[in-house]
Amino acid sequence: MPKELTGGTIGEVRAVSDMHERKAEMARQADAFIALPGGYGTLEELLEVITWAQLGIHKKPVGLLNVDGFYNSLLSFLDMAVDEGFISQAARHIIISAHSAKELMRKLEEYVPEYECTLVWDAEKKPLNFGTEPESGVAS
Repeated sequence: MPKELTGGTIGEVRAVSDMHERKAEMARQADAFIALPGGYGTLEELLEVITWAQLGIHKKPVGLLNVDGFYNSLLSFLDMAVDEGFISQAARHIIISAHSAKELMRKLEEYVPEYECTLVWDAEKKPLNFGTEPESGVAS
């Protein structure tokens, strides 16, 4: 772990065993999720938290900072997936997008989920583990 740290530490540092545990812990601790323009890793993490929302694991807002229209093609694709019946209208509203940070923050603060949330992160347990212990970190 020390090899990966650069500069001064800000906030709390938590050692975890793998990338899945890292993402689950960050998601459990987050109040919201915001994707900035990025590549495959950004898309993978974005789609994972969207999927977790759709499955009812959390009901936290998910935002796209759509700088200079960076995510326009992705948003068009999602709209087409709704039109074709692959994504429900309620699930499409999981993603909030805006062209400025100020507008995005306002929208995130006003966000009300339009889907049913049946599972939530349990702050007293470890993060979700989709492998050997499916009940770990989940409250019914």
